[in-house]
Amino acid sequence: MTTALRVGVVGLGDIARKAYLPVLTARADVELTLMTRDPTRLADVARRHGDPRGTTRFEDLLDGSLDAALVHASTDAHVELVEQLLTAGVPVLVDKPLAPELAQATRLVELAEERGVSLAVGFNRRFCPAHVALTHEPVSVALVQKHRSGLPEEPRRFVLDDFIHVVDTLRYLLPAGKEEVSVWCTTQDALLATVTLALRVGASTGLGVMHRVGGAIEEVVEVLGPGYQRRVVDLAEEWRADGSDGLRLLRRDSWTDVPTVRGFSAMVDAFLSSVRAGEVVSARDALRTHEICEQVVRTADTELGR
Repeated sequence: MTTALRVGVVGLGDIARKAYLPVLTARADVELTLMTRDPTRLADVARRHGDPRGTTRFEDLLDGSLDAALVHASTDAHVELVEQLLTAGVPVLVDKPLAPELAQATRLVELAEERGVSLAVGFNRRFCPAHVALTHEPVSVALVQKHRSGLPEEPRRFVLDDFIHVVDTLRYLLPAGKEEVSVWCTTQDALLATVTLALRVGASTGLGVMHRVGGAIEEVVEVLGPGYQRRVVDLAEEWRADGSDGLRLLRRDSWTDVPTVRGFSAMVDAFLSSVRAGEVVSARDALRTHEICEQVVRTADTELGR
């Protein structure tokens, strides 16, 4: 019989309730402890998910009773929470971004490496089945678009809350290697409105675009390679073209549960499997995504005259 992993869930906001708890509570090999400082929310969420153990004291998670922790608190709280968990030797999966500032993110990655403790960042799109399928063939060009309607934003929030997924998805689709980076921004009313990012790795090129003041809310990922073209719309609809046949719909995933379609199920499984196997997961590659995001923020700030 497999021993249950003792997993703490820190923060019970929307992302925890919608994406992670349905995955965790469906597993027979996990013993949960929920943590939030709001006792009313704790009682409500616990009742909806089988009444697992709960606490309003973060300190209760640092007593050696956990095998792993998932951190879903606000971004501003990430550094303090993750630092304490890593220092206590607890492997951590934390929502993106790892920290609000690059120097803080770097410090956390270095701390995890010094302690020999796993640190993973929740880039769920790397585990989305439709996106994983895009990596099975050589990629010459990758295009990632993620748009919003009427949502210009302060640059750091724009980039770290949303555009970071565009950056990381491009990096996931392109071959590994040294990246040439170019960034262009436009602003509206002293806020960031659009970002275009170009990455080049060897002979492969990636282009990422986010328009937050347009008329559509969509996410489109496209890859092109020798003799083929593939497109994924909103992580669920898959299209393919071979030669001159034109794009044709392969599948539209409308039956699978949302956490599986959006990669959360596979991401949690990969993280917990590494914990069970005693393997140390590094956030060093995730840190590179944060470095590029910082370059985007600097470019936007320059455009705004800061």
